[in-house]
Amino acid sequence: MAMVTEYDWESDTLTTHPTRQAFREAVAQVAERAKAILPAAVNGRVESAVKLVLAGDVFFKEDGTIEVGSASHPETVYTLCGHACNCQDFTYGKAPEGWCQHRIAAGIAKRVQEVLAQPPAAVTPAIPSQPAPSAAPLQGLPAAAPALPEAPASVNVRLQIAGREVQWTLRDSDETRLAARLETLLARYPQPRPRETGPVQEVGWCAVHNTEMTLNHKDGRQWWSHRTDQGWCKGRRR
Repeated sequence: MAMVTEYDWESDTLTTHPTRQAFREAVAQVAERAKAILPAAVNGRVESAVKLVLAGDVFFKEDGTIEVGSASHPETVYTLCGHACNCQDFTYGKAPEGWCQHRIAAGIAKRVQEVLAQPPAAVTPAIPSQPAPSAAPLQGLPAAAPALPEAPASVNVRLQIAGREVQWTLRDSDETRLAARLETLLARYPQPRPRETGPVQEVGWCAVHNTEMTLNHKDGRQWWSHRTDQGWCKGRRR
């Protein structure tokens, strides 16, 4: 990383700082990481937050609060306390999951400080102590999504796929949606048709000789038969 050395006339010492280009590169890398883990619905709020950080409009106070300048009103400064911001985007619930541009800017600025080993009193970058900004998760920004809890609705089904029996588990938070997903899955893998054992013999028809038979009556009994060269046939294979 390129560095510049300045002489401090008050302390009579030489101080080394990262160049402006190094600072901008760190901001770009942290912002790219923020886009990957923040909700997609934040839209252009990350880009607006980057402009605030590059302009030096993020200030960390000794009492733990953070002040972020307004992007549209130079005389306005918003205050962040914990995860809350007093801007209208946050106050009126317009920011997705509370991620207004000021809260994002504070998170990016804090992470850039850590990347460049800057003391938490200012945004100006200092000597780096970490090899890469992507080596640790963003501070002030959400980390990777935690493991999901057990779904309130679930179903197990055994299917035949490519000749193998497979147990498929579906989970959802809504039973109606789960039922629709189950129907889609079953339609994709229908049950195999049972094997046919042979043609069903029609009443009055000999499947052996493929000919019509006669219904006979005698002593209260009845049966189907027909005459052949070998005698009478009742439609049964011998």
